[in-house]
Amino acid sequence: MPVVRGAHRIRLLCFAHAGGGASFFSRWGSLLGHDIEICRVALPGREARRQEPTYTKMADLIDPLFEALKPFMDEPFALFGHSMGAAVAYEIARKCEANGLSHLRHVVVSGRRAPHLPARRRSFYDLPKEQFLNVLQSLSGTPDSVMADEGLLEVFLPSLRADFELIETYLPLPGGILKTALTAYCGAHDPEVDYSELSAWRHTTCGTFKSRVFSGNHFYLQPLPEELALALRQLLLSLP
Repeated sequence: MPVVRGAHRIRLLCFAHAGGGASFFSRWGSLLGHDIEICRVALPGREARRQEPTYTKMADLIDPLFEALKPFMDEPFALFGHSMGAAVAYEIARKCEANGLSHLRHVVVSGRRAPHLPARRRSFYDLPKEQFLNVLQSLSGTPDSVMADEGLLEVFLPSLRADFELIETYLPLPGGILKTALTAYCGAHDPEVDYSELSAWRHTTCGTFKSRVFSGNHFYLQPLPEELALALRQLLLSLP
């Protein structure tokens, strides 16, 4: 797990979208400031861990991921997840609470409707290659350099399919409602989530809930806009 280290007041563990990796958050350390330590979570099958087997079911991922992250949970920390990463962050938060970890201060979810809501569209992870790629391109999350390169596509296709199978087959895992405060963000023109679906995250926690909409689409946070960076700094540095 790449870590941007320095003097800090809180640690932020970051989980990327389907098809994304730790590099999605590569500039967050400098943009959020030295008092927030950024831990960019690298899942198996992506980037530097590309040779490792991928996970296709959330239930199989969460236990080993939680065990791998525990050494980074020894001081005040928060979780941030975008799209698929929002669901992963949510389940990791539930795992933290179930195991009595006391340093979790906040959960921030982004670009994803609440986990108990039904899917908007049918799954596409198992479509034939050309149909899968057409849908993938419409989501605008995969770099054009990858989409245009047949060789790169063959390298990335298995992990892309695995990510979408993981999130498209995901249902909330057994467990209770969160006690930790939760904040939900999205872009105003995100085709994957509207404000009512974002606001439904309030039902996942008995802690404080807030939501906010930023200008932009599903990838409103890339590159990290000043407005979002300021909101995250204010939120994280206000935590006890």
